[in-house]
Amino acid sequence: MNILYDERVDGALPDIDRGTLLQALRAALPDLEILHREEDLKPYECDGLSAYRTVPLLVVLPERLEQVQALLRLCHQRGVPVVARGAGTGLSGGALPLAKGILLVMARFNRILEVNPQGRFARVQPGVRNLAISQAAAPHGLYYAPDPSSQIACSIGGNVAENAGGVHCLKYGLTVHNLLKVDILTVEGEHLTLGSDALDSPGFDLLALFTGSEGMLGIVTEVTVKLLPKPQVARVLLASFDSVEDAGRAVAEIIAAGIIPGGLEMMDNLA
Repeated sequence: MNILYDERVDGALPDIDRGTLLQALRAALPDLEILHREEDLKPYECDGLSAYRTVPLLVVLPERLEQVQALLRLCHQRGVPVVARGAGTGLSGGALPLAKGILLVMARFNRILEVNPQGRFARVQPGVRNLAISQAAAPHGLYYAPDPSSQIACSIGGNVAENAGGVHCLKYGLTVHNLLKVDILTVEGEHLTLGSDALDSPGFDLLALFTGSEGMLGIVTEVTVKLLPKPQVARVLLASFDSVEDAGRAVAEIIAAGIIPGGLEMMDNLA
């Protein structure tokens, strides 16, 4: 669960009054859209994992970095937990809200800031869809390799939080292998940049630590991803086997032969 929370000594969530918190947020952030009515909160009770549902205390939909920063500072001061949410397509409960917490929806941060064909990278906001990056890079003969099954809808911020993969991860790696830099806000609202514009940066690899941390270490505000040249040729092959064991051996032998396919999937009869 993506809980950004300055935990108290006893570890218990504080008793938070919705009306009091709503009033404080409106006073501090008069232009921030805040959902507080039951019918408005209900659609946010779960992500793609609908087996678990919790109606959040409040849902906020910021549009500017300053709003997110001020919100985190206020919640930090009051001991209010914050759960980050992107497109809500995840199946691991990563965006499951808390009944005594705020759900921070980053979907409106959806701008592609830069596509650099010479440097083969793109700078995007966290609400940008995974597939939209490849679409923006396509005129330059480039694309973004990680391709979760929900790539038409999932956001890059959520991909970073969950270290998403996809069919192409066999050859090109997970999200963590395709990032250059991530800008984040900490629980106190402090701005940090992890990674750099270079392929390697000195010091501890905090970018790798952050990727896949499911929102518990900070809120993603900007992502710089690597872009790859589109393959000159793409072919789809289908092979049938009498057993799953035979198919597994074929996969092992393909890789042992030094052939790394762009994507490789194995399905049994039930699938």
